[in-house]
Amino acid sequence: MSSHTTPAGPAAGPRAARRRLVRELLLVAGFFTVYKAGRLLSTDRTEEAFRNAARIWDAERFLHLPGEGAIQRLLLHGDALVTTANTYYAGVHFPATALFLIWLYVRRPAHYLWTRRVLAGLTGAALALHLAFPLAPPRLLDAARLIDTAQVYGPTVYKAAPAEDTLANQFAAMPSLHFGWALMLALGMIAATSSRWRFLWLLHPLLTLLVIVGTANHYWLDAVVAAVLLWAALLLIPKPRTSDPGHDPDHHPDRGADPEAGPEPRQDIPVRGLPRPRSADAAVGAGQ
Repeated sequence: MSSHTTPAGPAAGPRAARRRLVRELLLVAGFFTVYKAGRLLSTDRTEEAFRNAARIWDAERFLHLPGEGAIQRLLLHGDALVTTANTYYAGVHFPATALFLIWLYVRRPAHYLWTRRVLAGLTGAALALHLAFPLAPPRLLDAARLIDTAQVYGPTVYKAAPAEDTLANQFAAMPSLHFGWALMLALGMIAATSSRWRFLWLLHPLLTLLVIVGTANHYWLDAVVAAVLLWAALLLIPKPRTSDPGHDPDHHPDRGADPEAGPEPRQDIPVRGLPRPRSADAAVGAGQ
């Protein structure tokens, strides 16, 4: 009497893929919800946020960093340019990161898992710093003499008075996750693809840097700290090992993109010209 396992059938693959997708969506959404809720814990530390802003402004002058006003003056040459910058700040940050993660999940599962972990580490460290070091952005600092371009030209994602803003923490300037996420997007695409043009992805964090500074939402040092935190996360979380950046060995479209799944069992392939091995039952029968 022999026993065998009946395959689950083709329906098992799509069901498992849907479960994995739901799991990832819940994981990312849950982490983002915790981050947004955590940021709001420092919204009432107004005096501390402005004291820290004055210190950052003085530190940048001590380090002879270029003034943020120089970038803003370039944007103010035309209403269309500054409005485009405001739109880029308000509308590109989250959608670009979401599309980046979706593409990795579908096409490069191993790189998706690596990227998700790096972004989680970066965002968690940023949340800790937001709580420990509340910082008013330069658009709110009188000494900076900068225009709040979003309030003047639109569109804006913030209310004019930070105390009235119940959906966002305007004192979470350092580090800039706009820049940190944009830089990780570029590095992730460079690592996950093999095109000779892949380094052009670095234009995204460069443009983001000019936008966040020119719109007076961030200081230069906000981007520097974000880059340092990202560098630390990349050191702690190893990149997936692939011989060809354009080919992900863990990508198996027939079984769904599972970033946590291991490699499939190796199957022996018969070599032409050699006899095929007989099954155990056949061998026993021949011996009788």
